[in-house]
Amino acid sequence: MLKFWKKKPAETAPPAPAAGQPATEVVHDLDAAGLEREPLGEALAETPAPADTAAEHERFRAPPPAEPARRGWRERLSGSAFARGLSALFVRHPKLDDELLDELETTLITADVGVEASTALVEGLRKRMHKREFADAGALLAALRQELVAQLGPVQRPLDISGHRPFVVLTVGINGVGKTTTIGKLARRWRDEGRQVILAAGDTFRAAAVEQLKTWGARNQVPVIAQGQDADAASVIFDALQAARSRGADVLVADTAGRLHTQGGLMDELSKIARVLKKLDPEAPHEVLMVIDGTTGQNAVSQVRQFRQIVGVTGLVVTKLDGTAKGGVVFALAREFGLPIRFVGLGEQATDLRAFDAEAYVDGLLPAGLGGHD
Repeated sequence: MLKFWKKKPAETAPPAPAAGQPATEVVHDLDAAGLEREPLGEALAETPAPADTAAEHERFRAPPPAEPARRGWRERLSGSAFARGLSALFVRHPKLDDELLDELETTLITADVGVEASTALVEGLRKRMHKREFADAGALLAALRQELVAQLGPVQRPLDISGHRPFVVLTVGINGVGKTTTIGKLARRWRDEGRQVILAAGDTFRAAAVEQLKTWGARNQVPVIAQGQDADAASVIFDALQAARSRGADVLVADTAGRLHTQGGLMDELSKIARVLKKLDPEAPHEVLMVIDGTTGQNAVSQVRQFRQIVGVTGLVVTKLDGTAKGGVVFALAREFGLPIRFVGLGEQATDLRAFDAEAYVDGLLPAGLGGHD
């Protein structure tokens, strides 16, 4: 402990330590009356240690970075020609008149909604305007939203995979639409739901397709049945269905080679795959899911028409809607075929493959303030 003492006149201060000599004392400045010196070891021994060093460090540790929030529909779709065109139109032409409707029709056609669908929609709005049903351009825009949602409502039918085990999904589409990537995202989605998923590498035509699917399988911890390039696609998918049945899997998702609807030989291969699957399960495939590139516009309509004739498409996935897609092709497909739109691709992340929601999609295309989906 510290001791107080009076400084004697005869005493002198001790000499300073030689240069380079380590300090052996700690000097405590107590008061103006004097100084106390004590050995360094005793001073350290009497200095209370922090109560909990680890706890103190934890207090000041930076929190881990939060996972990025999933971006909303409007944020994803705002870059489409449809969204940009409508926003600019109502800013540029806020007055409710026939000229506004003429420009609206042009905007819809340009956004790939289709000539017939755009004309019918606008003429219906024009009749209502002449009956003075709209107080202003904002009321017209709200009516447009209702009409667009009504067109897409019938094709909002989620894919139910609970009716069969294994539920067999055969994916088809032309080259470059994002088919294999879509399969990987579907595998992640269903795995996260607690389902056992198996993938079949049926695209034996493209050199990198099998490895790409294996990469998705490893990333999602999902097994991939494959034989390699140039193997018979029907044989690969047949083996995969046998494996899925023996392992008690919930879902089998089969990849196929991308092909143009004008390539007769490859289109015939799809028919062969469907026939081979029926040898094990007369009802397979339970879903023929066609993947459509949202940037292809009206050409998507002819693609679906041809694939539907060959293999019987039962559902659609529209990808790449977050980029330069015009956005209106979804309406054209709904009007032409009435096929369920199962999913839409709104980005590169696995969670950006979303179950189609008609209201959320329309609200994402229209100026903010009309709908409740951001």
